Amino acid sequence: MVKQERAVRTRRAILEAAARVIGTRGYEAATMAEIIQHAGVTKGALYFHFPSKEALARAVVAEQVEPCVPRVTDSRLQDAIDFTHRVAVEVREDVLLQAGMRIAVETTFTDEPLVPYQAWIDTMVTLFGEARETGELLPWVSPVRAAEFFVASYMGVQLFSLAASNRTDLPERVTSLWKHILPGLATPGALSHLDPQGRAPQPAA
Repeated sequence: MVKQERAVRTRRAILEAAARVIGTRGYEAATMAEIIQHAGVTKGALYFHFPSKEALARAVVAEQVEPCVPRVTDSRLQDAIDFTHRVAVEVREDVLLQAGMRIAVETTFTDEPLVPYQAWIDTMVTLFGEARETGELLPWVSPVRAAEFFVASYMGVQLFSLAASNRTDLPERVTSLWKHILPGLATPGALSHLDPQGRAPQPAA
């Protein structure tokens, strides 16, 4: 049990160190030696958990999506809006989210070029698909195409916000993004009750 807990802590330390280094220097410039130094672990410990820099980058990308699970309410389009606003707030402080987004923008893995984006796309496909089933999504809108378009737009918005204000204005820019695209996604009935600014997060039970 003690060894297992130590391994979990070591893995987390490596991921957070990788996120800090990649978030600052970018994926290509980041070195395993620098990550080892920031993590305070041995070379053997790092390679035990992550056999390559690509494996480490994939793990960082996987971690960025894990905590951001959309809540489920009677409006799946509103859930999608709320989800993207939650990410917009958390990315300003969460080094794993920051690094994951930078990897997504800068890196193309040779065997699976969409990997850095795919988890976000899958989440939005689910939300848009369920919104169509409940009559919120316009019938001619493809959940897959809409999800791909939205994720591409969202990545561009967060990059613009990073350059313009170090992401301090990202929630406002996400609101503007939804205001512009919702008329092309939502039925008139759904549009009347959707809030592009997102609902306030519910307190933990």
